[in-house]
Amino acid sequence: MADELLQTALRKIEETEVPRVEVAALAYSGGLDSSLCVELLRRKYKAKKIYPIMVDVGQGEEEIRTGLEKAKVLGVDVILIDAKDEFTEEWMAKAIMANSDYMGYPVSTSMTRQLIARKVAEKAVELGADALVEGSTGKGNDQYRMHNVFTLFAPGRKIIVPVRDFNLTRSEEEALCRAWGIPVTETIPGGDDKTMWCRSIASGAIDLNQEIPDEVWMWYVPPEKAPDEPTVVELEYERGLPVALNGERMPLKELVPKLNVIAGRNAVGKIDIFEEGIMNLKSRELYEAPAATVILKTHRDLEQMCLTKEELMFKKMVEQRWAYMVYHGEWFHPLREALDAFIEKTQEMVNGTVRVKLYKGNVDIIYRDAPTSLFSPEIRSIKAAGFDQRVCADAAKVRGLLFEVLAKREQVLREKGLR
Repeated sequence: MADELLQTALRKIEETEVPRVEVAALAYSGGLDSSLCVELLRRKYKAKKIYPIMVDVGQGEEEIRTGLEKAKVLGVDVILIDAKDEFTEEWMAKAIMANSDYMGYPVSTSMTRQLIARKVAEKAVELGADALVEGSTGKGNDQYRMHNVFTLFAPGRKIIVPVRDFNLTRSEEEALCRAWGIPVTETIPGGDDKTMWCRSIASGAIDLNQEIPDEVWMWYVPPEKAPDEPTVVELEYERGLPVALNGERMPLKELVPKLNVIAGRNAVGKIDIFEEGIMNLKSRELYEAPAATVILKTHRDLEQMCLTKEELMFKKMVEQRWAYMVYHGEWFHPLREALDAFIEKTQEMVNGTVRVKLYKGNVDIIYRDAPTSLFSPEIRSIKAAGFDQRVCADAAKVRGLLFEVLAKREQVLREKGLR
């Protein structure tokens, strides 16, 4: 079977015409796809120079180290670009303020792919590369995201996507890697994509009723294995962003990883959904996002306290469009920047502290305090004498005038036999 897969893959590669490549800039992660791209660039495209570019967006030291070790086996020198601060302080921060959610998925991979693509494209221009290369398949979303950004930041250069262009299956890729001496380090079929905000697991490879073994999780602990006592966590927000965890101020790049561990061990953060991607095809997708689950819930709650009804209703429409655009590879679209301007303005009033109790997958809000809150129980509560209720009688009459007119119209229709 393995030999048959290899022969099929080799035949596909041999029969496919490819463009000429002199200098290739490769978006390299050290995963199966991008590692295979190195050998395909050598063997099929006959590239004279290959620049593998790895962008650190917070995937963790272990993944970075594995990618660098694999590059040594492949005989290439990796250009490592540190983008952790940019991802957390700009991209992830905007996602929090926008309550980012696409069909139940806290937008993450769709952001990192575009950040990585921009860094690779900028470096490609600097290095004089005539081709930009990435390891997407033809069934996923990343090919569109990467293409958009490559086109914007490195216009006029060839965009090469070998796995897609040779129509290779995952099994055929693995057969090629083994035949060509490329280390296969994936422990999960389909691999995973990790950032501190959200981890995607085996994207596009999860069957309909497939059981998910406990060992696939990085932070999440199933309820039956979680502590029998709840954990209380406190988040402090300033201008829409969490700035302190349990009373200790820290940047997002420190706060989010710590909260991932705390929330994850309390069975918070498992996401198992049907997702409809850019090609309008449904797939079962698996994510773990403990910190994002807690932060997005507390952020929304604080907004409910601090923003007006009109702001909240309009912001929900903006958020939906924001998430849709980012998911569909349009981070650098002018409209996304315009939406951000509105979102950031609303966040001026989103300040305060929210305390939650985490217990076996539940996130219960137990305390709120916001100096910019619009919650006024001294006026609204039925227990308070904040204002004279009798003044509302005339207001109710005014609001009811439309219904008086509607009633008259109904009477006319009935008299004419039209009802």
